Amino acid sequence: MILIDNISKTYGKTKALDSLSLEIRQGEIFGLLGPNGAGKTTLIKILTTLTKPDAGTCIINGKNVILSPQEIKSIIGVVPQENNLERELTVYENLLIYGMLHKVSELKKKIEEILIKMELSSKKHSVINTLSGGFQRRVLLARALLPQPKILFLDEPSIGLDPNIRRELWQIIRGIKSEGRTVLLTTHYIEEAEALCDRVGILSRGKLIAFGTPLELKRDIGEYVVEFTDNKGRLVSEICHSREKAHDIAKNKNDGVTIRKSNLEDVFLKLTGERIRDIERE
Repeated sequence: MILIDNISKTYGKTKALDSLSLEIRQGEIFGLLGPNGAGKTTLIKILTTLTKPDAGTCIINGKNVILSPQEIKSIIGVVPQENNLERELTVYENLLIYGMLHKVSELKKKIEEILIKMELSSKKHSVINTLSGGFQRRVLLARALLPQPKILFLDEPSIGLDPNIRRELWQIIRGIKSEGRTVLLTTHYIEEAEALCDRVGILSRGKLIAFGTPLELKRDIGEYVVEFTDNKGRLVSEICHSREKAHDIAKNKNDGVTIRKSNLEDVFLKLTGERIRDIERE
């Protein structure tokens, strides 16, 4: 469905993407996981025809993204990281204008259908500015789905939402996959990638450093993590492949040792020596 071959993109002296290659299958939820600045949004912009790569090719549904941008736009939907809804208009008016621009047939019928599907019917005449962040994300999703795209791009879909609203959004995204659509999402939330994605590509400074199912990636580095604080007050993690080994390590540490299952942040830490959340704070 999506074939990315040796894509590179540079902004000034910053290499946003560095010879990145991967393949995304039809009907899967694929996640790009990494901190801000890893290259996730740049890749989304290339795949959605908003910018061109310096090198490499992208093929979507058999069409070259650079050579056939109009054909690509006709089969994709995009939910951007930033909220670009018309804030002074109602939910219905936002959908109506978007549908007219995209020449959606039977538009009013499809608006009513998508409002029901996204549980927005009671909000159809509400002005966007009066809605909570969670409802505004739903409207963004509804708008992107209105033309019934084959592929949906979600750039940090749950950023800024509280945990309960985030989980409601996850359930909606799972429903989109169940309809046979391909979903490519970017995220820096570890739990989001693990909860939603069939496969994950982990990005660091424009490079693809790991690729596979969440379970495969965690098994590769070790399924257990021993966490403790060293004599300088720093959090230290030791990753191992067996529970027995984890207990052996824990026996030799001071009080306050934790043994837990590994997660995708541990994969990132193992491969880069950094934690995603620490990079986010820089």
